[in-house]
Amino acid sequence: MSSVKRLVYAVIHFLREQSQMDTFTPDEQESLEVAIQCLETVFKITLEDTHLASSQHLIEMFTNSIQKNDMLPLSHSLPEGVVKADQLKDEGNNHMKEENYGAAVDCYTRAIELDPNNAVYYCNRAAAQSKLNNFREAIKDCESAIAIDPKYSKAYGRMGLALTSVNKYEEAVTSYQKALDLDPENDSYKSNLKIAEQKLRDVSSPTGTGLSFDMASLINNPAFISMAASLMQNPQIQQLMSGMMSNAIGGPAAGVGGLSDLSSLIHAAVFVCSIHFHLLG
Repeated sequence: MSSVKRLVYAVIHFLREQSQMDTFTPDEQESLEVAIQCLETVFKITLEDTHLASSQHLIEMFTNSIQKNDMLPLSHSLPEGVVKADQLKDEGNNHMKEENYGAAVDCYTRAIELDPNNAVYYCNRAAAQSKLNNFREAIKDCESAIAIDPKYSKAYGRMGLALTSVNKYEEAVTSYQKALDLDPENDSYKSNLKIAEQKLRDVSSPTGTGLSFDMASLINNPAFISMAASLMQNPQIQQLMSGMMSNAIGGPAAGVGGLSDLSSLIHAAVFVCSIHFHLLG
């Protein structure tokens, strides 16, 4: 059995190398990932089991195994549940192509129930969940995939998309950066990282939200509303606000030290109210 494990280890190592090559389509790379996951699960072998490494070439090892009749008996073939899970994954992929995302989620879920240690199934379900705008479920699935395979770049990429969709831009940036660390030539990760970084800058900027104070709290404050209404009855305040409005819509002073947008107008109005409130207090 040890010779068989060495052979399986060599196969896993070979498939892992192949999965990193650019000669395969995304679907083919995904199939390789599934094959690797199946072998690792069934034989309980990972690339960290370096004691199984051999100096022989894979083809030489395979030939020697055949000559020695040292192959696995049929009873040691892949479990039926693992085979069925992979079939369900393929069905889910077909549903994704047909944009039948609910059915895809169902197929991936059934595959996970049969083979809960396969990162690909969680990652694929995350893609389907995102299409259904179930972004928090997608994030959880990506986290599950990463827990199984910390080097699964696609899981980090899909988690970045889901995090961006729920406005968690800083976490999204971290996910995309990790995805690029694992797959540096992926243009999709590069462009999505730039988008997340820009959104993070917009949110962090004082002008990104348009207001640097809690406008909602002011609007919902009865005392502020009452004070503002009282102020608007004052002829001097009416004249001042009229001038502000003129500037905000492109009056003579607009763009030259005047108020050039609605945000500035609101800030000025609050400033006036705040001064009045302070004087009254």
